[in-house]
Amino acid sequence: MLFVTSEIADFVKAGGLGEVSAALPRALRQTHDIRVLIPGYRQVTSGRVVHPVASIPAFAGLPACEIGRIDMADGLVVYVVLAPELYERDGTPYLDENGEDWKDNDIRFARLGLAAAEIASGVGDLDWKPELLHVNDWPSALAPGYLAWRGETMPTLITVHNLAYQGLFERSRLSALGIPDHAFRMDGVEFHGQLSFLKTGLFYATHVTTVSKTYAHEITTAEHGCGLEGLLQTRAREHRLTGIVNGIDDSWDPKRDPLLAGRFDENDAKARRANTVESRDLFKLAISRGPLFAIISRLVHQKGIDLVLETAEDIVAQGGQIAVTGTGEGRFESALTELAERHPGQVGVRVGFDEAEARTLYAGSDFLLMPSRFEPCGLSQMYAQRYGSLPVAYRTGGLVDTIQDGETGFLFSELSKNGLMDGVRRAFDSFGSKKKLAEMRRKAMKRPPNWLQSARRYGGIYQKLMAKQQAMTA
Repeated sequence: MLFVTSEIADFVKAGGLGEVSAALPRALRQTHDIRVLIPGYRQVTSGRVVHPVASIPAFAGLPACEIGRIDMADGLVVYVVLAPELYERDGTPYLDENGEDWKDNDIRFARLGLAAAEIASGVGDLDWKPELLHVNDWPSALAPGYLAWRGETMPTLITVHNLAYQGLFERSRLSALGIPDHAFRMDGVEFHGQLSFLKTGLFYATHVTTVSKTYAHEITTAEHGCGLEGLLQTRAREHRLTGIVNGIDDSWDPKRDPLLAGRFDENDAKARRANTVESRDLFKLAISRGPLFAIISRLVHQKGIDLVLETAEDIVAQGGQIAVTGTGEGRFESALTELAERHPGQVGVRVGFDEAEARTLYAGSDFLLMPSRFEPCGLSQMYAQRYGSLPVAYRTGGLVDTIQDGETGFLFSELSKNGLMDGVRRAFDSFGSKKKLAEMRRKAMKRPPNWLQSARRYGGIYQKLMAKQQAMTA
């Protein structure tokens, strides 16, 4: 199998996709020959030995490229699309140093998708050919289309990590990307007069997965379907849409984590408290007998940061403390910083992200505030549970699938200040009962799934798709 992604945490990570791309292929390697394909960003190629193993010709407006190979220490094979003019730049995989979309993102990620399709077709003399193509989100979503337009019948699977990001470009870009004119229709790549990379993948892929069962249902509704609900309803009726909850990798183990101030298990509350002390020190919070609420998140509207700001005064008034770490929209960064200035010792904000600080805060906080407006899967709530911090979350997406309300966290149903405060009040009540809190914490620490469970479900889909393909060609 060829697993195609625009980011992988080993080298470069902009969000949850990077973590999934690092963990899921490794879990799948136990039963499948799965290899990863990623663009050759500077973060990938700098200071590493990348062995060129194949050449891919230019096509339409897409430049020629080489395919390099990196063999990871654990045996995972990572193929790299080597096109320095497209990928070796400062900034993130998607944005320049000013936070703006790269103006040639259509070329950059069409090159990734076409390279994947050509590897699948045997172009380039790679000396290896996959039996199935697994692409992720819009940056690699053209690959199933390129295969279809060339008459290839290899089974393909696309995983939607966030339907809101669709990769929309002008119709005039079809020629440069090598997309045939006949594909620009409703039953094809067209989306409200534009070219949609994501819709291309959803339409041409053999099967669609999302990162939780609830999100798989939500995206078939007008509220969460982002205009693609009709196509996704069709895929659901055809039994070609499946929700599979993400896992968390084995490094999230409070008994072994070297980044923690104190290591612990579900029965060792005393050792866990060392992380609470360290968290308060890091965020300049006063010694307190009240609960510590954490926010470890991108500071953006989707994550419900505005609701946190509306409820913060009430949390502090009731004796709670708040610690925030993350980056995002300037308005939220400023508002949170001002909140901390109004409540010194009770609210601490560190704009930025540091892995050790985040892990310490997961392990040191009592509750994680996660009022996301939508959350395809979410990893933060699983990290928090694994480290004994109970999530307070809106009832949506993967949060529904991973939080047992009243047992491993708290779910609220009204997306408003009152809704969030209802969850917060329940958290305060549980904090007032040491027995109840300890029982919930123990359940939460045992709750999050590991990647092997997810890998088994993906592997089952792989086998069905390949068996169907073999039956068609027999």
